[in-house]
Amino acid sequence: MAKSHSTVAYQVMWNRLISVVEEQAQALVRTAFSTSVREAGDLSAGVYDVQGQMLAQAVTGTPGHVNAMADAVAHFIRRIGRDNIYEHDVYITNDPWEGTGHLHDITMVTPSFHKGHLVGFFACTAHIVDIGGRGFGADAASIYEEGLYLPIMKFAERGHVDATLLRIVRGNVREPDQLVGDMYALATCNEIGHRRLIDMMEEFGLDALDDVATFILDNSRRATIEAIAKLPRTSATGEMTVDGFAAPITLKVKVSVHKDRIVSDFTGSSGLDKKGINCPLVYAKAYACYALKVAIAPEVPNNAASLAPFEIEAPVDTIVNAVHPAPVALRHIVGHFVPDTVYNAFDKIVPGLVPAEGAGCLCNFQVSLRPRTDAPAPDDARRSEVLTFNSGGSGARPEHDGLNATAFPSGVMTMPIEATEHAGPVIIWRKELRPDSGGAGQQRGGLGQYMEVGAREGHEFDIQAMFDRVNHPAQGRRGGGAGAPTTIAQDDGSPMNGKGKQFVAHGRRVMMAFPGGAGYGDPAKRSKDHVKRDLALGYISAETAAQDYGLSAEDIADVQNTVTKGGTI
Repeated sequence: MAKSHSTVAYQVMWNRLISVVEEQAQALVRTAFSTSVREAGDLSAGVYDVQGQMLAQAVTGTPGHVNAMADAVAHFIRRIGRDNIYEHDVYITNDPWEGTGHLHDITMVTPSFHKGHLVGFFACTAHIVDIGGRGFGADAASIYEEGLYLPIMKFAERGHVDATLLRIVRGNVREPDQLVGDMYALATCNEIGHRRLIDMMEEFGLDALDDVATFILDNSRRATIEAIAKLPRTSATGEMTVDGFAAPITLKVKVSVHKDRIVSDFTGSSGLDKKGINCPLVYAKAYACYALKVAIAPEVPNNAASLAPFEIEAPVDTIVNAVHPAPVALRHIVGHFVPDTVYNAFDKIVPGLVPAEGAGCLCNFQVSLRPRTDAPAPDDARRSEVLTFNSGGSGARPEHDGLNATAFPSGVMTMPIEATEHAGPVIIWRKELRPDSGGAGQQRGGLGQYMEVGAREGHEFDIQAMFDRVNHPAQGRRGGGAGAPTTIAQDDGSPMNGKGKQFVAHGRRVMMAFPGGAGYGDPAKRSKDHVKRDLALGYISAETAAQDYGLSAEDIADVQNTVTKGGTI
């Protein structure tokens, strides 16, 4: 017979569940084949009750994965059928609308049994480098071109892996060993979560998770609603225009605060794009909920109940509610701009809380390398797919500068050069912070980066650019200045597009400058000591110190002399 437990015991179990899923996520980081998982942390992990409600998520991971995956397990239960769920099963999908938004994310769900009874589920998601089709990029005109589609199905039944599924996968992707390795890593990390859960249940004498689930969800719901109830009952609108693919797109939102919920309505946003930057509603919802939750109730752990009061509405066939068969490979480009759009509205409701606009979407690119075709290639030249995640600057905050080369809202890590070059015959010739890219303000925007990429001798490549803010840089808040825009060109000066697959000949390099975050507040109010520190660190030039912040020629000379002599500011 199950024991009864005190509130303190349930709180301990709650904390234990969070530790369990963090160990689950770290197991995926250690075992994944793809650099996007190992080096950037583009993943999520969570534990769910028998109804498919998320009870806890790992700290490691991205809001887009975690909050989209929060809705996914219910789809798995419905598609597989409760009568068809067995111990040692593992389920899989990369469905953009029932998973996390595009075909390049694989979600695995594993039922967890204890003493012969279903007690919950573990789920995890990872971005994989290649899923076939046109490759990771915006060039497709429909979902059918974007890669191999895996409906919700069994990866393994009662412990036996579906060999036919693996043969189909291997026959449709460019890096079969890498992808199959990632699939096994996903299944393994769920198994580790399951083992730790059973250890916990045995320790606390639990036969089921029902009582602890009720404790977690009730307390989370109550705490979140209490935080919402403190806000003004009003509405405000916000919008943002970004580059899009061939033409700019505009995101519009009306944020309405009610007694027990907040509704973000994206009516008026641009319609679907012809290319793959469209965003399924599940992914837009993930980032809209994230933006408001971290602003209003950041101390409440993330789960089904703490997310529920944040609702999103968007008309079908708008850029944030793309439905099948719209191309959605780069849905993150639009999805990552959702938080700043929401903040542009929320700043009018609660001033002085949210940051200025930042770089927004990740500054990713993928290179498809191959032996040169313009002349004989060396014998060791080879084909390879290399994906690298990079970040511009985040927006300045009301009380702090923006973070340099740091991803917001995605939270993924920038990949180390060594890991990128190990993945294939690519060379990163330059990767450094970009001075003067952060918008001026009382709080300065975070800096973007410079990157210069080429291939090893004997190779040419196609680059899939996934950039934005070329023509629409981050805008400041409360008098802050704009961040620097994105630039991209070949080393001979040939201009390149911010998005799409583009050929780079043998011996050529691609020169990129990633955008800076915008500033917050009047630059004239910035601390003189902070301006001098930025100048000494090389974050701003002498020209910017004088023009944007009014630093005198004498102060500039003093800083420069101190730095020359090896002193500090």
